Amino acid sequence: MENIRVLIVDEHPLFRRGARCVLEEAGGCQVIGEASNSIEALDLSRETSPDVVLLDALLSSGDALEVARQMRNSIPHVAIIMLTAFENEEQLFQSIKVGAAAYYHKNITPEQLITAVHRVSQGDYLINDDVLSRPQVASRVLNSFRETFRELDTAEEPEAQQLFSPLSSREVEILDYIARGNSNKEIAKLLKISDQTVKNHITSILKKLSVNDRTAAVVHALRHGWIKIDANA
Repeated sequence: MENIRVLIVDEHPLFRRGARCVLEEAGGCQVIGEASNSIEALDLSRETSPDVVLLDALLSSGDALEVARQMRNSIPHVAIIMLTAFENEEQLFQSIKVGAAAYYHKNITPEQLITAVHRVSQGDYLINDDVLSRPQVASRVLNSFRETFRELDTAEEPEAQQLFSPLSSREVEILDYIARGNSNKEIAKLLKISDQTVKNHITSILKKLSVNDRTAAVVHALRHGWIKIDANA
Protein backbone atom coordinates (compact mmCIF):
# COMPACT_ATOMS: atom_id res chain seq x y z
CA MET A 1 0.00 0.00 0.00
CA GLU A 2 1.34 3.40 -0.98
CA ASN A 3 2.06 6.05 1.62
CA ILE A 4 -0.45 8.86 2.12
CA ARG A 5 1.10 11.98 0.62
CA VAL A 6 0.70 14.91 3.03
CA LEU A 7 1.30 18.64 2.63
CA ILE A 8 1.64 20.71 5.83
CA VAL A 9 0.67 24.39 5.69
CA ASP A 10 1.41 26.40 8.83
CA GLU A 11 3.26 29.59 9.65
CA HIS A 12 5.07 28.10 12.63
CA PRO A 13 8.19 26.01 11.85
CA LEU A 14 7.96 24.17 15.16
CA PHE A 15 4.39 23.04 14.46
CA ARG A 16 5.34 21.89 10.95
CA ARG A 17 8.30 19.94 12.26
CA GLY A 18 6.20 18.37 15.00
CA ALA A 19 3.44 17.33 12.60
CA ARG A 20 6.02 15.91 10.19
CA CYS A 21 7.68 13.85 12.92
CA VAL A 22 4.35 12.50 14.18
CA LEU A 23 3.20 11.40 10.74
CA GLU A 24 6.48 9.98 9.47
CA GLU A 25 7.28 8.11 12.69
CA ALA A 26 3.81 6.51 12.66
CA GLY A 27 4.39 5.09 9.18
CA GLY A 28 2.05 5.03 6.23
CA CYS A 29 2.51 8.76 5.55
CA GLN A 30 4.98 10.75 3.49
CA VAL A 31 5.24 14.50 4.06
CA ILE A 32 5.85 15.75 0.52
CA GLY A 33 6.16 19.41 1.41
CA GLU A 34 5.78 22.25 3.88
CA ALA A 35 4.47 25.74 3.27
CA SER A 36 4.47 28.77 5.54
CA ASN A 37 2.07 30.99 3.58
CA SER A 38 -0.87 30.86 1.20
CA ILE A 39 1.13 31.40 -2.01
CA GLU A 40 3.58 28.62 -1.18
CA ALA A 41 0.68 26.39 -0.20
CA LEU A 42 -1.13 26.77 -3.52
CA ASP A 43 2.05 26.44 -5.58
CA LEU A 44 3.16 23.30 -3.71
CA SER A 45 -0.28 21.71 -3.86
CA ARG A 46 -0.37 22.11 -7.64
CA GLU A 47 3.17 20.78 -8.03
CA THR A 48 2.80 17.77 -5.73
CA SER A 49 -0.94 16.90 -5.81
CA PRO A 50 -1.12 15.70 -2.18
CA ASP A 51 -3.68 13.25 -0.82
CA VAL A 52 -4.12 15.19 2.42
CA VAL A 53 -3.38 18.78 3.42
CA LEU A 54 -3.00 19.95 7.01
CA LEU A 55 -4.04 23.60 6.76
CA ASP A 56 -3.72 26.28 9.43
CA ALA A 57 -7.16 27.91 9.55
CA LEU A 58 -5.68 31.21 10.76
CA LEU A 59 -3.03 32.02 8.15
CA SER A 60 -2.06 35.68 8.42
CA SER A 61 -0.62 35.62 4.90
CA GLY A 62 -3.99 35.00 3.28
CA ASP A 63 -7.48 33.59 3.65
CA ALA A 64 -7.09 29.91 4.58
CA LEU A 65 -10.66 29.20 3.44
CA GLU A 66 -9.89 30.61 0.01
CA VAL A 67 -6.72 28.51 -0.09
CA ALA A 68 -8.82 25.43 0.74
CA ARG A 69 -11.38 26.33 -1.94
CA GLN A 70 -8.72 26.74 -4.62
CA MET A 71 -7.01 23.50 -3.63
CA ARG A 72 -10.30 21.60 -3.86
CA ASN A 73 -10.99 23.12 -7.28
CA SER A 74 -7.59 22.25 -8.71
CA ILE A 75 -7.18 18.87 -6.93
CA PRO A 76 -10.66 17.32 -6.49
CA HIS A 77 -9.37 14.25 -4.66
CA VAL A 78 -7.51 16.18 -1.95
CA ALA A 79 -8.75 15.91 1.65
CA ILE A 80 -8.18 19.03 3.74
CA ILE A 81 -7.87 18.99 7.52
CA MET A 82 -8.39 22.46 8.95
CA LEU A 83 -6.43 23.06 12.17
CA THR A 84 -7.20 26.04 14.37
CA ALA A 85 -5.94 27.56 17.60
CA PHE A 86 -9.24 29.38 18.17
CA GLU A 87 -12.43 27.51 17.31
CA ASN A 88 -15.54 29.40 16.31
CA GLU A 89 -18.78 28.38 14.64
CA GLU A 90 -18.44 30.79 11.72
CA GLN A 91 -15.08 29.32 10.80
CA LEU A 92 -16.51 25.82 11.15
CA PHE A 93 -19.49 26.67 8.90
CA GLN A 94 -17.25 28.22 6.27
CA SER A 95 -14.95 25.19 6.42
CA ILE A 96 -17.81 22.87 5.51
CA LYS A 97 -18.78 25.18 2.64
CA VAL A 98 -15.33 24.95 1.05
CA GLY A 99 -15.33 21.16 1.42
CA ALA A 100 -12.90 20.57 4.29
CA ALA A 101 -12.88 16.94 5.37
CA ALA A 102 -12.09 17.62 9.04
CA TYR A 103 -11.82 20.50 11.50
CA TYR A 104 -9.72 20.21 14.67
CA HIS A 105 -8.29 22.35 17.41
CA LYS A 106 -4.50 22.34 17.42
CA ASN A 107 -4.47 20.60 20.77
CA ILE A 108 -5.31 17.40 18.86
CA THR A 109 -3.23 14.46 20.08
CA PRO A 110 -0.69 12.73 17.81
CA GLU A 111 -2.88 9.63 17.79
CA GLN A 112 -5.94 11.64 16.75
CA LEU A 113 -4.00 13.36 13.98
CA ILE A 114 -2.70 10.08 12.58
CA THR A 115 -6.18 8.55 12.64
CA ALA A 116 -7.69 11.63 10.99
CA VAL A 117 -5.14 11.65 8.17
CA HIS A 118 -5.72 7.97 7.42
CA ARG A 119 -9.51 8.27 7.55
CA VAL A 120 -9.86 11.38 5.37
CA SER A 121 -7.46 9.85 2.84
CA GLN A 122 -9.99 7.01 2.50
CA GLY A 123 -12.86 9.41 1.86
CA ASP A 124 -14.29 9.74 5.37
CA TYR A 125 -15.88 13.09 6.13
CA LEU A 126 -15.01 13.74 9.77
CA ILE A 127 -16.25 17.32 9.92
CA ASN A 128 -19.89 16.25 10.04
CA ASP A 129 -20.20 15.01 13.61
CA ASP A 130 -18.57 18.21 14.86
CA VAL A 131 -20.80 20.41 12.72
CA LEU A 132 -24.10 18.75 13.41
CA SER A 133 -23.49 18.48 17.14
CA ARG A 134 -23.84 22.27 17.22
CA PRO A 135 -27.49 23.27 16.63
CA GLN A 136 -26.74 26.74 15.29
CA VAL A 137 -24.26 25.44 12.72
CA ALA A 138 -26.58 22.58 11.75
CA SER A 139 -29.37 25.10 11.18
CA ARG A 140 -27.14 27.21 8.92
CA VAL A 141 -26.11 24.13 6.92
CA LEU A 142 -29.78 23.20 6.44
CA ASN A 143 -30.67 26.74 5.38
CA SER A 144 -27.82 26.64 2.88
CA PHE A 145 -29.27 23.45 1.42
CA ARG A 146 -32.71 25.07 1.23
CA GLU A 147 -31.30 28.03 -0.63
CA THR A 148 -29.68 25.65 -3.09
CA PHE A 149 -33.05 23.95 -3.49
CA ARG A 150 -34.76 27.26 -4.29
CA GLU A 151 -32.16 28.05 -6.94
CA LEU A 152 -32.39 24.60 -8.51
CA ASP A 153 -36.18 24.57 -8.37
CA THR A 154 -36.30 27.56 -10.74
CA ALA A 155 -34.17 25.77 -13.31
CA GLU A 156 -35.47 23.48 -16.03
CA GLU A 157 -36.50 19.96 -15.06
CA PRO A 158 -33.63 17.47 -15.35
CA GLU A 159 -33.61 15.22 -18.38
CA ALA A 160 -35.20 11.82 -17.98
CA GLN A 161 -31.91 9.94 -17.96
CA GLN A 162 -30.63 12.19 -15.16
CA LEU A 163 -33.50 11.14 -12.90
CA PHE A 164 -32.02 7.66 -12.57
CA SER A 165 -30.37 7.36 -9.19
CA PRO A 166 -27.38 5.03 -8.70
CA LEU A 167 -28.20 5.00 -4.97
CA SER A 168 -30.19 2.37 -3.13
CA SER A 169 -33.46 3.38 -1.49
CA ARG A 170 -31.75 3.27 1.90
CA GLU A 171 -28.93 5.53 0.67
CA VAL A 172 -31.42 8.03 -0.72
CA GLU A 173 -33.24 7.95 2.62
CA ILE A 174 -30.00 8.65 4.50
CA LEU A 175 -29.05 11.44 2.09
CA ASP A 176 -32.48 13.00 2.67
CA TYR A 177 -31.89 12.96 6.43
CA ILE A 178 -28.45 14.53 5.93
CA ALA A 179 -30.02 17.31 3.88
CA ARG A 180 -32.40 18.02 6.76
CA GLY A 181 -29.53 18.54 9.19
CA ASN A 182 -29.54 15.22 11.04
CA SER A 183 -26.31 13.92 12.54
CA ASN A 184 -25.09 10.34 12.09
CA LYS A 185 -26.33 9.46 15.55
CA GLU A 186 -29.77 10.94 14.85
CA ILE A 187 -30.02 9.09 11.54
CA ALA A 188 -29.03 5.83 13.21
CA LYS A 189 -31.71 6.31 15.86
CA LEU A 190 -34.41 7.23 13.34
CA LEU A 191 -33.63 4.24 11.12
CA LYS A 192 -32.86 1.89 14.03
CA ILE A 193 -29.43 0.98 12.70
CA SER A 194 -25.93 1.40 14.11
CA ASP A 195 -23.79 4.53 13.78
CA GLN A 196 -21.23 2.49 11.85
CA THR A 197 -23.87 1.32 9.38
CA VAL A 198 -24.79 4.94 8.72
CA LYS A 199 -21.12 5.79 8.15
CA ASN A 200 -20.77 2.82 5.77
CA HIS A 201 -23.78 4.01 3.77
CA ILE A 202 -22.35 7.55 3.56
CA THR A 203 -19.01 6.23 2.30
CA SER A 204 -20.89 4.25 -0.35
CA ILE A 205 -22.90 7.34 -1.37
CA LEU A 206 -19.76 9.44 -1.83
CA LYS A 207 -18.11 6.74 -3.95
CA LYS A 208 -21.18 6.21 -6.14
CA LEU A 209 -21.62 9.92 -6.78
CA SER A 210 -17.86 10.54 -7.20
CA VAL A 211 -17.94 13.41 -4.70
CA ASN A 212 -15.64 14.14 -1.79
CA ASP A 213 -18.05 15.28 0.89
CA ARG A 214 -21.66 15.04 1.99
CA THR A 215 -22.47 18.65 1.13
CA ALA A 216 -21.58 17.94 -2.50
CA ALA A 217 -23.60 14.70 -2.34
CA VAL A 218 -26.72 16.56 -1.18
CA VAL A 219 -26.33 19.25 -3.84
CA HIS A 220 -25.84 16.53 -6.48
CA ALA A 221 -29.00 14.73 -5.33
CA LEU A 222 -31.01 17.97 -5.28
CA ARG A 223 -29.83 18.86 -8.76
CA HIS A 224 -30.95 15.48 -10.14
CA GLY A 225 -34.26 15.48 -8.31
CA TRP A 226 -33.56 12.44 -6.12
CA ILE A 227 -34.40 14.30 -2.91
CA LYS A 228 -36.38 17.43 -2.10
CA ILE A 229 -36.21 19.91 0.74
CA ASP A 230 -39.35 21.76 1.77
CA ALA A 231 -38.36 25.37 1.23
CA ASN A 232 -41.13 26.50 3.61
CA ALA A 233 -40.01 24.31 6.52
